This record gives sequence, C-alpha cells and structure tokens, in this order.
Amino acid sequence: MKYIPTIGLEIHAELKTDSKMFCNCKNDPLEKRPNFNICPVCMAHPGTLPVINERAVDYVIKTGLAMNCQISSDSKFERKNYFYPDLPKGYQISQYVQPLCRSGFFDLKDKRIRIERIHLEEDTARLIHEKDNTLVDFNRAGIPLMELVTEPDFENGIQVHEFAKGLQLILRYLNVSDADMEKAQLRLEANISISKNKTLGTKVEVKNLNSFRVVKKAIDYEIKRQTEVLEAGDKVIQETRGWDKDKTVSQRSKEEAHDYRYFPEPDLPPLSFTKEYIKNLENQIPELPASKKQRFKDEYDLKEKDIETFIFNKDLSEFFEQVVSELAEWRKELKNIAQLSANYILTDLAGIMGSMSVEDKKFLITPENFAEFISLIYKKEIMSKIAKIVLKEMFETGGDPSEIIKDRGLSKIESKDELAGVVQEIIKNNQKAVNDFKKGKQNALQFLIGKAMAKTKGRASPKDVENLFTNALK
Repeated sequence: MKYIPTIGLEIHAELKTDSKMFCNCKNDPLEKRPNFNICPVCMAHPGTLPVINERAVDYVIKTGLAMNCQISSDSKFERKNYFYPDLPKGYQISQYVQPLCRSGFFDLKDKRIRIERIHLEEDTARLIHEKDNTLVDFNRAGIPLMELVTEPDFENGIQVHEFAKGLQLILRYLNVSDADMEKAQLRLEANISISKNKTLGTKVEVKNLNSFRVVKKAIDYEIKRQTEVLEAGDKVIQETRGWDKDKTVSQRSKEEAHDYRYFPEPDLPPLSFTKEYIKNLENQIPELPASKKQRFKDEYDLKEKDIETFIFNKDLSEFFEQVVSELAEWRKELKNIAQLSANYILTDLAGIMGSMSVEDKKFLITPENFAEFISLIYKKEIMSKIAKIVLKEMFETGGDPSEIIKDRGLSKIESKDELAGVVQEIIKNNQKAVNDFKKGKQNALQFLIGKAMAKTKGRASPKDVENLFTNALK
C-alpha cells in the first residue's frame, strides 16, 4: 500500500454486576420502563455521595490479569468534565492518571497487540430521538463500564476483528460481561490514521460500530477515504466520525484529554491493593480460550473447525467434556470417541436445539444419557438413521436412549436369516439394478443397499447388508 494505516481501539464493556457503579440501583440497562432503576445518587441530586462497587473493581482487575496487564497497587477515580444531556452530574466519574491496569498485551495469530490501559468508569444515560424531540432514559446511567485502550498497533480491519472477538470471548469466560454488541454491552471506537512512513498521521475517531462486521467495514472505508483525501492534495481533519449505513460521516471535532479538565474525585477514597488481594483474584480466573484451544487439540485431537466452534460456544464445550468424562471405558480409544461425540453435538444436537442453550432449563438431555447414546453408536448397536430418531426423542422427553430403543422397537437386526430374506426380496424386485451391478456398475450396489436399509427402517448394519448382496450376486 502507498499509505500505512495505524489503528488503535477504545473498547467499552458493560460489567454484569448486580448493582450500578456507585449506588444500589439494579444494573439492568435493558429495563423497558424508562427511568425505573434510578435513585438520587445516579440522578446526581445535591447532597448525595457515591460508593464504589467492589465487584466491578474485581472484574476489571481480573480482565487486566487475563490481558497480561500490570495491576496498579494504587489507583483512584477522577472527574471527567463535559456537558451533555446524557450526563446528569455534568461530569463522569472515570479514571485517567492512575487506571487499575496498564501495559498488557494480547497475541493475535501473527501480531502482538499492546494494551495501554484498562480502567473503570460509570456509563451515561441513553438518549432516544423521536422526530423533533430527544428523550433521556437514566436506567443505564451509572452502570459499571470498563474501558480498554490499545496502543495503535493494528494495521487492518481483519486484525481488529480478530482482537475484538478474542476480547469478547475472554470477557464471557471470566463471566464479567455478556459483551453482546447488539445490546450495546460491548462498544468499539477505532482511532485511524494513515501515513507514508511509520510516523502517525492525523487521527480520526470512528464511533457507532455496533457489530463485528461493521467494525471491519468501517475501518476499510475510513482507510480508503483518508487515502483519497491525501491523494487529492487535501489534509485529513482530526475529528470524530460515525458509521452510517455504508460510510463514515463527520460528527464533531475530536476532543483532547485536556478538554475534559480531569481532576481527582473528592467524594471517593483512593484505592490500594495488596499482592495477596491481586493473587486471590488471579486464582479465580478460569481456563481462558487460548489455553482451552490448545488443550482440546492435545487431549482430544479434534478437527480444527470443531475446536473453534467449541471455544466460541463455552456451554457446548462444557457439555462435550461432561459427555466424554462419562465414556471412561473407552479411554484407550478416547480420540475416536471424542470426535464422534463432537460430531453429534455440533451437527445433530445443535440442529435440533436451534437457539436453545444446553444450560436452558428446558434442555432435558443429561451428559450421562448422551454418553450412553454415543456408546451405542460407537458399538454399532444403532445406525445413523436410528440415531437421529433416538436423539430427537431424547431431546423431547429427556429419556434414556436404551429405553427409547426398546420401547419403539428400534434395536439392530441381528438375525442373518432375517437380513438374508430382505436381501433376496430386494434382488427379486430390482432385476435391472442387479443386471447393472453384474455389468460392473458399482452405483447399482449402493442402490440395492439403500432399498434394503429403507426396508429395515435403518435397523440393519450397512456393512452386513453389503456383504449379503455381494455374496448373493456372485
């Protein structure tokens, strides 16, 4: 490229605490009744004082540890001053000089992205624009908001997309945020500049990036737009732009830190953290996506695409491991039966479930029953067609697979005389296919096998049927 893009991110994530950041109001930004979860503190009534939500602090420190950050032994809150209808106090309680976390990193497939800081602040209210009026809903005001700022290490939209998806996974694995972009629980802003060398160009901030697809499109568009501006002999203006349908549009000039007139929050005490406190939080961090991905590869040797699916669907991966743990008798053949389990979970079961989660109360299949189901398939006691029938009934009733097979008469046909009779009947009624097979057409044999499988309603072993046909037509 003629111009080198330089991209940094500012990412906000709503934390899933029970209460808001500085008061006891319920943390529920999706509450449909406007201005319902509010109180004098989050409405900034005179004489009220904020109180720090300790769990929100813990969540940010956990995230910092997961992102390889240095955790500050001392931190404090500050007032970020600006006037806007969504900010009841006329300032936002945030962090600037002493954030909770600094100097971390996150490794992409081909690049390390440095994390400048992760800090904690309160969210603003929500503005609702209706024709000529703007309404304010304060349910969201005061919700704990984590902000992560990267160094300008990204070179393209693909890297940004990979980072954002990776961060979303970590937040979900830590259970600190659901990080759903459609619900505004994860909000991205990209700072983009281009230049002909490694020096930074004029920075443009792009807001309103509400999906991973839009993030990549907006970055690609802005790089193209800035390139066209420079090639026309003009200068890129430092500004804030928003994403609107298929392009970025100018919103306002870009503020600098001094514009906000930060100063220490006088109503909140400074924070100090002991090594023991931080170590205790570190011990609470579960297995993270990168480690889990490597373990699934080493322990189960699953297909790469199956591992990726499990990593992005934490509940399914946990169900998978519960199932495999019930198949201890097959320990010597673990990798084969693990892949068989993965196949049925990610295709057949996922297809039946639709949007349901295995954690849903309506999901009735236990890991024990699913493991028994896999065992029956692995031992070839039921064929694939019967397996689909059994799995569907397990999903609908929560029944035991062996009992379902017994009650519905779905057990495998073991009698060779019975199968031989079916084969002779198929041969008698399909002379053209028989003649084609004798002429060397292998497709004719598959046709005959298919007829036999249909006749037995999937209760026969395809291999046994094939052998009977081959011997009968010699």
